[in-house]
Amino acid sequence: MKLLSFEHAGRASWGAVLTTPTGDQVADLGRYLPQYPTLQAYIAAGRLDQAAADAAAAGPSLPLAAIRYLPVITQPEKIVCAIRNYHDHHREVVAAGLDRELSAHPPIFLRVWRSQTAHEGPIVRPHCSDSLDWEGELAVIIGKEGRNISEAQAHAHIAGYSIYNDASIREWQFHAKAIAAGKNFESTGAFGPWMVTADEIAPDRPLALQTRLNGEVMQRTRTDNMIFSVAQQIAYASTIFTLVPGDVIVTGTPGGVGWSKKPPRFMVPGDVVEVEIEAIGVLRNTIVQAD
Repeated sequence: MKLLSFEHAGRASWGAVLTTPTGDQVADLGRYLPQYPTLQAYIAAGRLDQAAADAAAAGPSLPLAAIRYLPVITQPEKIVCAIRNYHDHHREVVAAGLDRELSAHPPIFLRVWRSQTAHEGPIVRPHCSDSLDWEGELAVIIGKEGRNISEAQAHAHIAGYSIYNDASIREWQFHAKAIAAGKNFESTGAFGPWMVTADEIAPDRPLALQTRLNGEVMQRTRTDNMIFSVAQQIAYASTIFTLVPGDVIVTGTPGGVGWSKKPPRFMVPGDVVEVEIEAIGVLRNTIVQAD
């Protein structure tokens, strides 16, 4: 099932995507189940196994085309992002001149929720930089609280899967060895369009991923090319802090980022960037200049 957060007529809500003879519709579960005002609250209540029944009972409320998408989880407590988690991306970083070695553990950093934007929302290039780069990634949404989660139990803690464009302001990323400065500008982390519940995607199923800039393919891989698997990333992150429902694990980007090209190529206002992941969908954003 596809679950999403959205806004309609000035009201924020969440719901499920229903396929009907008249086209895709949204079951407005935020209105139908007001005791769960957000998708994150619904996940935390442990109701995902009832999502299909709840959506059927609520029925179609709005055409999908009538909503404004919000980030799938609008205010996650933690957005845990992996660094250089594909072999080809690690190789291109080294080839571009950075002195980096493969880590024995998943290298991570944190994003803040205010850095997010939604499907069909703008990715904003700040005035301080013209090095806005794309990074198409698989996102994993945590469904059950856990600390010191074993790799064997990691998939039992997953609520679902989505798509992330971990867009980066490159020279700010390189201000220090810690890269978070270039990863947290507002409205740069695109997240959506929805979450596909974990029951629809088998654990460790290889998923094709592709990033396109104005229709031109920039990145192409499968998720089984990760250096550290989803389960390894969850286990590692949960050793540091308690993972809670709605936390997001952004699992790293493959080779093909703009910074590594010769000459480098970055996104400019008016560009359209799409990240497509098999079995999930397409995350689409237009680049705009900050006001």
